[in-house]
Amino acid sequence: MTDYGIHCSHEQIPPADLLAAVVAAERAGFDAAMCSDHFSPWSERQGQSGFAWSWLGAALQATSLSFGVVNAPGQRYHPAIIAQAIGTLGAMFPGRFWAALGTGEYSNEHVTGGPWPRKEVRNARLLECVGVIRDLLAGEEVTRDGLVTVDRARLWTRPAEPPPLIGAAVSTETAAWCAGWADGLVTVNAPGEHLRAMIAAYREAGGRGPVCLQVHLSWAPTEADAEAIAYDQWRSNVFAPPVCWDLELAEHFDAVSEHVTLEHVRAKVNVSADLDRHVEWLRGYAALGFDRIYLHHVGQDLMPFVETFGAKVLPALR
Repeated sequence: MTDYGIHCSHEQIPPADLLAAVVAAERAGFDAAMCSDHFSPWSERQGQSGFAWSWLGAALQATSLSFGVVNAPGQRYHPAIIAQAIGTLGAMFPGRFWAALGTGEYSNEHVTGGPWPRKEVRNARLLECVGVIRDLLAGEEVTRDGLVTVDRARLWTRPAEPPPLIGAAVSTETAAWCAGWADGLVTVNAPGEHLRAMIAAYREAGGRGPVCLQVHLSWAPTEADAEAIAYDQWRSNVFAPPVCWDLELAEHFDAVSEHVTLEHVRAKVNVSADLDRHVEWLRGYAALGFDRIYLHHVGQDLMPFVETFGAKVLPALR
């Protein structure tokens, strides 16, 4: 059976409000949660970017849900520090935490002042980071001299069972590559044929563990309001790689999205006031074989979404 969780968008919602929403989501019947790890939002209209790792400790304590975070080690974060963060949350909340690792976006990583490597270099750097994190979580002392440098690092606080490290991917090529190192796969909603191909690429390359989907959606009591929410909050997020990887600032995303239409947004976000339509979309994703589906309402007020989907959509899916 597919689990249905909530996605918590730090780049859109203040952390205290986001914590209240995830507590409400557990009461409403959501099975799990995941969150983003950004230094910068995608738009000045979104206007937030709380520190995910601080928030995760509070959210895990305040609920009994499982939580994941999408993270990019190697530039803004040293992998030894990410291993320590993963190990601490895993030790405090056994079996409830996972981390999805990806190559990141320049809008978050430029803050350290370093150059933004080519994609193939970022892939190689991520693979080195995965090795460092796994070895540290296994209790080894780690030294590396490569794309990342580590000097005699050791984790003194570790969970008995290392939390899963999941691969983040949006292309079939990356999904197949993740199969070589990941404990699962996470991607975002796309046309059904592409998602089917993503799962197949991962599984056929030997990928193990759950396949997870983050679904961008916009719901409101009226179609006009659902459209307005999606267009206001998510029109700067419609760009495929490399644009979304390589732009630097929220202002840049706002500039390139100036002429984005509602139709462009609808191609990336499931927009509807009709709850039955959302049930239909979600059933379709589950039928593709996703083990976990995380619902991301792209609006900044999550409570009406949480209450309505908890009362009407989740029961229909189950």
